Amino acid sequence: MLHGETLHSMLVQDIPWWQPDHFVFFGVLYLVLITVGTGVGLVLLKSLYELHACKDKGQQH
Repeated sequence: MLHGETLHSMLVQDIPWWQPDHFVFFGVLYLVLITVGTGVGLVLLKSLYELHACKDKGQQH
């Protein structure tokens, strides 16, 4: 991407990172998306772990 071109897509390689407004906006956007995705992943893993633990308790009785 050349200086002065508009944004083609939200993909990392298409963002003009040398422009401060793009850098801040997309940097924060990707940071929030990664944080939310990590949180959802951890909740899913914890739910599966607890489901497995409840199954094992029920089989022992």
